[in-house]
Formats: sequence, C-alpha cells, structure tokens
Amino acid sequence: MTDKADILNKILARKEQEINDRKALISLAGLEKKLADASPTRGFVNSLKNKLQQQLPAIIAEIKKASPSKGIIRENFNPAEIALQYQQGGAACLSVLTDIDFFQGADEYLIEARSACELPVIRKDFIIDDYQLVEARVMGADCVLLIVAALEQSTLKSLYQKATELGLDVLVEVHDEQEMQRALELNLPMVGINNRNLRTFETSLLTTLKMLHMVPDDCFVVTESGIHTKTDVTFMRDHQVDAFLVGEAFMRAENPGQALTEIFGS
Repeated sequence: MTDKADILNKILARKEQEINDRKALISLAGLEKKLADASPTRGFVNSLKNKLQQQLPAIIAEIKKASPSKGIIRENFNPAEIALQYQQGGAACLSVLTDIDFFQGADEYLIEARSACELPVIRKDFIIDDYQLVEARVMGADCVLLIVAALEQSTLKSLYQKATELGLDVLVEVHDEQEMQRALELNLPMVGINNRNLRTFETSLLTTLKMLHMVPDDCFVVTESGIHTKTDVTFMRDHQVDAFLVGEAFMRAENPGQALTEIFGS
C-alpha cells in the first residue's frame, strides 16, 4: 500500500461512491420497507456488560479476511464456521467487516456469521450516511461502528441518534483526546479506543491508557487493535480495561475460537 497517511481519505471517498451506487439499486424508502422483516436485535452492549459483571473479559471477536495494511489475513475464510468457533471460545460479540474494496468484506459475511450463532454482531464499516444504518438493521446487525475521525460532529450526532432510533447499539471509535471529547458529548454507554492510527496505521497500546482518565464511570472502554498475546491482555486488565476488540491475532490461527481461548484464558 502506498501513501498510508491518506488511506482514510481514500476509503471515505470510495465509500461515498459505493453508497450512491447502492442507492441507485434500491432507494432509502425501498430499503426502509424491509425493516418490518428485520430480526430482533440481540443486545450488543448488554452482552458485553454481562461478561464485565462476571469479571470476565468482554471480547468482540472479529471476522476479517484482509486489511489495507496487511493484505490477505486469512485464506481459508468461512464466516459461519468462524462465528461458531468464536461463540464456543467464549466471545461476547462478533465484529464482521462489510467493506468490500479495502477489507474484502461483504454484507453476506455478516448475515452468514450471525445466522450460525447466537452472538450479537457489529457491522464494521465506514459509516457516513443514514442509508448504511438502515442497511445494517436490515441485514441483521445489532450494532454499528461510528468512527469520529471520519465524521463532522453534526454528522456524528445525527448518525448516532438515527442508529439508536433503529434499535442499533453504537460503538463510537476514537484515536486521540480531541476525538474522545467529541465522542463523550453523546453520553455513551461504551467507547472504543483504537490503538491503530487510521491515518498512519501505527499501533500502540498506550493510546488506550492515556485516555482512560477522560472516560466517565458509567461508560466502559473497548480497546481495539494491537492485542496479540496474553501479555497484552494482562497489561490492559491490570489497568482496568476489560473489553476488547480483537481480529488479526485470531484470524491468523488455524482455529480462531481456540486462539481466543488461549490468549484470554477463557
């Protein structure tokens, strides 16, 4: 990948084109008609809280085939099989990449994964438009990701409100203190801190630690990216961070669910 510093802007520009193409196939009004047939949501936040209340690690286990920085991560890619392994391994929730061009994801992967297990699922994508929220609800997502770095504040608030109205939970993702301040204006039950800078793709677990003091007691932190070993998990839990979004460390293993159990000691 060239020009890593500009990858987020490239993704967002492509995402606008993708949304316009999808709207040409089915309008927002047409998509909204499908909401009546959407399955009930499974309670993404509640599933994480249940683990935390038991003093267990609350793991969002990710189903991801590829990434812009690493290329293909998993050749043998069966979303349904991986989802079931994650459930058996003790995950609280699933994360499924649906971005096509940069992560080789697909809406169908989310549908297949959710159908194969009982876990709540977050649609992991670059959401910039209400249309994508309705899509998420129609395809069966229980939660969506909103990335502060990708959104103006007014759009962030509007999307958060719309998602909530649709019955979706929301993981709002931040990368620095300024983004955290913006996120906390929404009175969140949870906030994601991504240890990977989306503009440079450099990763540091200290990114999570340096923002913990900003998070109110009624909001829990999900640390994202850079968790690869038991040592990483212990490091975070020693600092009272007990919710994790992990993908690559699991996806490179022969059995992702077994890797989850080994790293988290479930």
